[in-house]
Amino acid sequence: MNEWPEFFARLPLIAILRGLTAAEAPAVGDALVEAGFTLIEVPLNSPDPLDSIAVLSDRLAGRALIGAGTVRTPADVAAVAEAGGRLIVMPHGDPTVIAAAKGRGLVCAPGVATPTEAFAALAAGADGLKLFPAEMLGPPVVKAWRAVLPPEVPLIPVGGIAPETMAAYRRAGAAGFGLGSALYRPGLPIAELATRAAAFVTAWNAD
Repeated sequence: MNEWPEFFARLPLIAILRGLTAAEAPAVGDALVEAGFTLIEVPLNSPDPLDSIAVLSDRLAGRALIGAGTVRTPADVAAVAEAGGRLIVMPHGDPTVIAAAKGRGLVCAPGVATPTEAFAALAAGADGLKLFPAEMLGPPVVKAWRAVLPPEVPLIPVGGIAPETMAAYRRAGAAGFGLGSALYRPGLPIAELATRAAAFVTAWNAD
């Protein structure tokens, strides 16, 4: 079952929980889901990321699509799938990693920084495109890409996104965002996480 269209339609904001620990995962996951988030990734360069993915996948089953970021190899894909992850987010557009994800029935959003990379990723089976790093791919770039890429393909800027920068990207054609340190950092109090999450949800709904 591909939960991606449903969860992406509800709120197309991917929470990037770099540095999350398995002990923090239940409270962090609950706070995000309560704020409306349905897409959560734990980067594989976090402490024991597969443990956190397993905890979140079990706890939030049916309420959020859980997976991994910084997925670099087919072996990473296999490990994430075995931990219960269903979402593969990559920093690059390696077609062998995309193929590994799609071969396991997982959702895959590879990282791309040029139209050539974008079309190659789509040919390999990507479900959405992570525009990374967004700091160098501003709204004018998104607008130009949107004019040539298939209209149904979600463009998801990641990197340096804040509530106040989202509107310009959306007007240019962004379909969602990946949210990193402006949303979560290790040790952030849950109350502060909830406040930041609410600010992003409010900014998204304002447009």
